Parts: sequence; structure tokens; C-alpha cells
Amino acid sequence: MTRTPCTEPIRQQSVARRKSVAVAIGKVRIGGDAPIVVQSMTNTDTADVNATTRQVAQLARSGSELVRITVNTPAAATAVAKIRDRLDMMGVGVPLVGDFHYNGHQLLAQEPACAEALAKYRINPGNVGFGKRKDTQFTAIIETALRYQRPIRIGVNWGSLDQALLARLMDENHARSVFWDASTVAREALIRSALDSAERAEQLGLSRDRIVISCKVSGVQELIAVYRDLAARSNYALHLGLTEAGLGSKGIVASTAALAVLLQEGIGDTIRVSLTPEPGESRTREVVVAQEILQTLGLRAFTPMVSACPGCGRTTSSLFQELAKAVQEHVRSCMPEWRINFPGVENLRLAVMGCVVNGPGESRRADLGISLPGTGEAPAAPVFEDGKKTVTLRGDDITGDFLQIVDRYVARRFAPQVDDEKIISR
Repeated sequence: MTRTPCTEPIRQQSVARRKSVAVAIGKVRIGGDAPIVVQSMTNTDTADVNATTRQVAQLARSGSELVRITVNTPAAATAVAKIRDRLDMMGVGVPLVGDFHYNGHQLLAQEPACAEALAKYRINPGNVGFGKRKDTQFTAIIETALRYQRPIRIGVNWGSLDQALLARLMDENHARSVFWDASTVAREALIRSALDSAERAEQLGLSRDRIVISCKVSGVQELIAVYRDLAARSNYALHLGLTEAGLGSKGIVASTAALAVLLQEGIGDTIRVSLTPEPGESRTREVVVAQEILQTLGLRAFTPMVSACPGCGRTTSSLFQELAKAVQEHVRSCMPEWRINFPGVENLRLAVMGCVVNGPGESRRADLGISLPGTGEAPAAPVFEDGKKTVTLRGDDITGDFLQIVDRYVARRFAPQVDDEKIISR
């Protein structure tokens, strides 16, 4: 049987990415032909330097490639440069994005160290300013971005939509011979707010390769409709995210349903999964979910994927569940070291199966798999490596034995190749 080496990058031939303008955010590049970037946002008080630095580091180490922080008060703005310095001392180089509402023009002007420490500024056209002050305050932020050569994200949100623009579009709708329904008008207001603001930024001198756009709503179908239209009408880099996705499984399912459709259509250059954390839950969960969406779609690879049996009446033992969990946790805990020492390990495919019906077949299809005994079956667990049975595990510590096999397999298969000719020449 011919096998594709798992060291090759994951490819999804059916997805043709929409052509967008590439934007550099610090050392991270989004849009163009760059991989889709995962980002997240802190929920600490930014003025608390210790707490925010700690959470940014946690998010970055879990795989967030951009981290957004709230900048809403003078104290928060003053803290940004200190946070950046501490992260740099820790060796955490993740770019920081400043999230501004209402008073961003003032904070950036009053704290030039903040303006310089941030890698990107996020502006909401719905509350950057009101009435006559809107254009003045928007212009001030764009001028700061030009001064420090920073990109911006024009982030429109359903909950803070520009009411003046919405009212104007509603008046235009009344003049039509065939009325649009209210949801269509609202979607058009979202898109127009983003595109009009981007056009104004370009008029002020900000080049298109320093502009990212997002139009976030909390409904799955609305989000899909908005981004399809937005993608058809512009080539700006697009940030995807279902805002206020919710708590637990609801938030995960809703975000996945919306983002998967758009990503499969080639729409989106960077994503965030906006989960409401469970009490006491780590903020990093949203990063893991975002990574799993991209990896499940075959668009990127972050960590070995574990296929696992769901269980049925043939698997009354909980052993396969415990083993699947142990394997999942083991590979994630090892990835920081594996990523450095074993290039390509993120493409490894593992299988933990619960009985003889599908177990051996699924295990053979994985790079490394184990088929546990079901109810009434012989207490033996065959292990398959690269499609071939290599050993049968028995005893009370099948989990520990299999994790050792995983470690040996990774070290053997993904160790960097040594050039014998170079060694001889030395």
C-alpha cells in the first residue's frame, strides 16, 4: 500500500483561497497566500500589567498568533508598553493588537509608547466618534497609524452599528420601487460601514496592505451572508469571527458552523472563536477550538490529531475513553518541545479505537493506532504503525505502554535527517 508521508504539509485541494491583499502585523503576515492566522483576546484588566502579561503569554504559548488587548483608559494605555517589554523579556514575541472604542484617538495621542508598542490598532466605525467629531477622531487614529507605520482593523459589529448610516440606508430603502427587508438593510449597513471606512483610510494615505476588515454578527446565517457579500465586493484581508458566540458547546458549535462554511469557500485570512469561558476555565480554549477548526478542514496543522471511538454496547469498559483522553492530553503537553525537535509532527495521525469491529481498520489507516478489546473480547490491544501490526499490548498499564510507543514513534519518524556527507567532511 502506498502511503503519503505524514511529514508533508496538510493540503485541502478543494479550497481555493480568495485573493486578498497581504498585511504584515509585526512578524505575522495575514492575507495573500499566507496561512490562516489564529488570534484571541485577553479578558484581564489591561491596567493590571502582571495579569495581562501572564494571560497573553498563555494564549501565545497555546498557539494564538495575534493577541488583542483592551485599551480603554489612560491606565490601560500606560500599561501597554510595560506589557510589551515584559513579554519580550520572557521571549514571547506575539504581536499585540489594541482594541479601541470611543477614546482611541486620545489614548494614542497621550501615550506614544502605547502607539509604538502595539502592532495593530482596531477601530470600530460605530463608536470611533459621533456627529461632526467622527471624521476628526477617525482621522486622528489613521494619522497615528501612518506615523508609526501600523496596520489597522476596521471592525464593524452588529451590536454597535453606525446608527446614522443605518438610518440613511433605511431612507434610501423607502425610495426603492422594491423594498429590501430589514435584515438585508442591516447587512448592507455593516458592509458599507466597513468599506466606506476603509476607503476613507486610504484617502488619508493608509495603503490597502495595512487594512484588515471584519463585520461581526452573532447569527450564523447572517455572518455567512455578510462575509460572502463582503468578499465579493473587496480584496481587503478579512478577519472572521462569530461575535458573542456563547458558552460551552453552543459557542463551539455556532462558531464552527459559521466559520467552516466560509473557510471552505476560501473566505477568511484570520479567525477568532469568541467563546464565553466557563467559570474558572482557561481563556486558551478558544485558541484550541480555532486550531481544531482549521486542522479538521485540512487548512493547517497544529498538533497530532486523535481519532477515537465514540463507544457503543460493545465497549462497556471505560478504558478506551481514558486512553483517548490521555493520548490527547499527552500530545498537546508535548507539542511545545516536539515542535522544536521534531518538524512535521503536527501532521501525525493517531487512532484510539474501542473494539474489534472498526478498531483494526481505523488503526491501520492512522500513522499510529491502537485497537482496544470490547466487551467479552480477549484482553489484548494490537498496535499498528504505518499500517502494520507491530505489537499487542496486555496487562494493567496499556495506557502507559502506548504513550511510550507514541514517544518512540515520534522520535524515530520525525527526528531531523542528518547529512552523512557533512558529518564525514568535518
